[in-house]
Amino acid sequence: MKLPDTLLILCKFETQHINMTEIIIDKKKYVLIPDKDYQLLQKKAALKTTSEKLLTLEGARAYSKKLIRKRATKK
Repeated sequence: MKLPDTLLILCKFETQHINMTEIIIDKKKYVLIPDKDYQLLQKKAALKTTSEKLLTLEGARAYSKKLIRKRATKK
């Protein structure tokens, strides 16, 4: 199997290039990137996610009681 040339892709959030190698196995395309770049992409993706709403102690108690009552009525 012949590997294609390395692709240079401009990262959307920074002006740095990520070296990527594209391979095709069983008519499916896969991309290989260095581990350092992969960790950077994972960190960026994690920062994009929205965190769950934080509750106060009283709010958490009320929410847990609500869930317990809801699950108890299902049975």
